[in-house]
Formats: sequence, C-alpha cells, structure tokens
Amino acid sequence: MNSQVECRLESFIVALGFLAALGLLQACEPGESQASDSWVLVWEDEFESPRLDGASWNIVHMPDPFNEELQYYPDRPDNSPNANVLIEDGILIIEARREDYEHRMYTSARINTKGKREFLYGRFEARMRLPAEVGMWPAFWMLGGNIDEVGWPACGEIDIMEGKGRLPSWTSGALHRGPDPASNIITAAEYELPEGDFHNEWHVFAVDWEPEQIRWYVDDALFQTVDKPAAVEPAYWPFDTGQSFFLILNLAVGGWFDTPHLPPEDLQPQRLLVDYVRAYRRAAP
Repeated sequence: MNSQVECRLESFIVALGFLAALGLLQACEPGESQASDSWVLVWEDEFESPRLDGASWNIVHMPDPFNEELQYYPDRPDNSPNANVLIEDGILIIEARREDYEHRMYTSARINTKGKREFLYGRFEARMRLPAEVGMWPAFWMLGGNIDEVGWPACGEIDIMEGKGRLPSWTSGALHRGPDPASNIITAAEYELPEGDFHNEWHVFAVDWEPEQIRWYVDDALFQTVDKPAAVEPAYWPFDTGQSFFLILNLAVGGWFDTPHLPPEDLQPQRLLVDYVRAYRRAAP
C-alpha cells in the first residue's frame, strides 16, 4: 500500500471516530434500543420521576396469584415503607422478598397499564436486568384489555420476556390463546445469550405485534416468529380482532414455570430492574 492510500485510509478512520464521538455514527450495542425508522414512538416511561406515574401504571393487589406462585402482591404505594415498587436514580425496581404477609411467606409486585395505556399492534420493548436467584420468575408481557369480559386466555396473552433466576443467560417468549383455560394453546420459544448474562448486564426485550404475525427479539436478535394460522377461528387467535392490549411487569416467586426449583429459605431481596418501557406504532408508508 503506497503512502497516499495509507494517509487517506488513516484520515477516513479518524473521521469515523469523530462522527461516532458526536453520536452521528451509531453502532448497535447490546442493551440499547434498536427500533428502526419504520417505527414511531407513541409512549414511553423512562422512570425519571421519583414516583411511579399513576396516569400510566396500576399497582395490582393480588392475594392469591395464579400458576402456583408463592408471593402476595400487595398494592402498597410505591416508595412507601416496605413497598415492593421503587424508583431509584431513574430505574424502576420491583423487589421480591421473604416477608410474612397475611397468609403468604413472600411479597413482590405486579404493575400494569390496564385502562390507562392500551395498544393495538406495535413494537413493545423494555430495557432490563433480571434477578439472579433460584425461584425467581420475572416477566414482561401483555393481556387483552377485555380480560374481565371474556376471561383468560380468550383475551389473548403475549409474553415478551419470561426468565428463570437460576439461568443467567436464558429467556423465552410465548403466546397463549383459546376460548377457555382447558383449550389454552401455548406457542413458545427459548433464547440463550451468546455471551454475557441477563443478571449483571442490561438487555432489551421486545416484540413486534403486527396483523397476522408476532415476532420476538433480544437486543434485536430475532428468535421467534408466529404467523396467524390459516382459517383459524377468532376464538383461537384474539390478536387480530381489534382488541387493544395492556402491558404488565412483575416478579413472581416460585410457580410452575420452573418447577421444582424453589427459592432458598433464607431468600434475600431480589430485584427486577427496568430502565425504560417503550411502545411504538408502525410508521406510515
């Protein structure tokens, strides 16, 4: 290579570095949103306020949760004494702990946007770090807003992320559908990080929900695509009926998802950390 070419190449490399420093040239880094220009942001919560946004979120009261879970979900106000929902330094925290509360030995939290932020189609993502303890079941998911009228799973369920605390690099995504619990159809796939873990690093979990197709991603790596089955009855595909869905974040203790792995008797407080939650719609062509 002659000196002129070397000089031009060096100048080009320096220019790239300068653009990157200015933020004009961006690489896709793990743990950062990678939504393309084809998506338009319609709502987000960056958790910059010291209190949970009551215009967007409900703290759910659930004494007897489903799925053989062991925790009680109290609706104690966020940042109140013993609250399981906290915001610290721009991070939403959902904390599960060993705590005798009424008839249960554990408390945790479940929040949702039901009746406040509901969506029909779009891209939905959250940047999170997951707890690292046996028996922890963190989840980021969606339910049809008509659940009180039609029940589950007739309302439809989209599980964007479900984790197992004992598996540091594992996650999964799933659909639940069918006219009644006995007819519940589950479609699911697993994902393993090629390197790193979900406990000590931030990662973005996302789903693209579009007419007749739903896709799952971790850090923009596609790991599952589900297409609407041909000639399917609406009762078995509630995702294209015009019904909006709401978002849910929770941290369960125990449950059938990772049976028989239970939390240790001396469980220390475990935290699901959420940097942001975002919702997008498809940009007009």
